[in-house]
Amino acid sequence: MSAGKKTVYDFEAQQINGQDVALSGFRGKVMLIVNTASACGFTPQFGGLQELHRTYASQGLVVLGFPCNQFGAQDPGQDSEIASFCQANYGVSFPMMRKIDVNGPTAHPLYQWLTTAAPGLLGSKAIKWNFTKFLIGKEGQVIKRYAPLDKPAGLAKDIEAALAA
Repeated sequence: MSAGKKTVYDFEAQQINGQDVALSGFRGKVMLIVNTASACGFTPQFGGLQELHRTYASQGLVVLGFPCNQFGAQDPGQDSEIASFCQANYGVSFPMMRKIDVNGPTAHPLYQWLTTAAPGLLGSKAIKWNFTKFLIGKEGQVIKRYAPLDKPAGLAKDIEAALAA
């Protein structure tokens, strides 16, 4: 696991354009971290994620998309293709990160931490599919893990509560 990492702010990632991002730059904000895919039955959730971003970004919500090709090879494209697809088809303006692995020995350290902090059904640490979502509070801790079937609009009350905290 990511030894010594206690909050989401202890991690870094790369934006889809390759620029390094310290998640500590989002300190004090509520974050929704999602592993995404461009060719999945849940791909239309990009529209709902964009709507959450549009509605709540001014109040302190940051949506972060992490493309992943580990589930049915449903995001095989290069980062530039993924970025173009998300913008052209869903108007995505929230930060998209570089494609990563979310499971196994090559899982991004952030996802190693997320899955330990908020295990899934029956304590499973593995991400089961695309569009698993993690809500992070202003203190950098995981508030809740959501399954791929949980539509973004259904997270609004939890997001509002986290923003109000």
